[in-house]
Amino acid sequence: MNSLLIPVSPLPRAKSRLKSVFTEEQLKNFTISLFKDFALKVSTVKAFENKLVYCTSPEILELAEEFGLIPIKEDKANSNKTFDEVIEVFNDIAMKKHDATKTTLAFCDVILINRVNFIELSSLLKNHQIVICPAIHSGGVSILGRSPPDIISTFFSHPTIPSLFALVNEAKLKKLKFVIYDSFRSGFDIDIKQDLVLAYEYLKALNMNETHTFKFLKNNLKLALLKKDINDNRDLEIKEIDSPLE
Repeated sequence: MNSLLIPVSPLPRAKSRLKSVFTEEQLKNFTISLFKDFALKVSTVKAFENKLVYCTSPEILELAEEFGLIPIKEDKANSNKTFDEVIEVFNDIAMKKHDATKTTLAFCDVILINRVNFIELSSLLKNHQIVICPAIHSGGVSILGRSPPDIISTFFSHPTIPSLFALVNEAKLKKLKFVIYDSFRSGFDIDIKQDLVLAYEYLKALNMNETHTFKFLKNNLKLALLKKDINDNRDLEIKEIDSPLE
């Protein structure tokens, strides 16, 4: 069984790094917008035999069911676990209760990902033990495929090394057959202030104006990303603006 695993943080704790930008209610609505867009995309992807959503929040679980995904209520005791431990509990449920022999872990904040990306990721997992999509703006991992699901740990909670490098190092040490999936669409995620402004501009440039995420950002985001130097696109500053983006 080829399973897509979609963990979603409890709504009161979701996207906590953005608390300086949005209110608690806005963050809740932002997460719901992210999930709706993601769920709509994966609901039509036939490359996975089941799609499992893991969360404590009833709003997310109810939406999962509406989109034809399989909701799994996360145990509140997981709040004391590291993120790696939470993911492994989810992974174990997928194997033992849903007969998963392959899993692809994906997060709903990869807002640019499309159906083709999911099909390509699933195809790569047929011939590799591990498929890794690096996060664009960090040393993190945005998508992780494993065959079998328990072949390697996730390393999201590694104390010193970014998860991408820790994962690749372990894969090499174990002599596993792995592949890096090089994809801008699959690797762009939203964690910090700068990502929000980039997300709005990327969604607009890619004609994704009808997504829930784009509409939320258009109506709520009051930030602009500006160059400090006319010749430097890397040296940027975030400025607050008086009204939401246009």
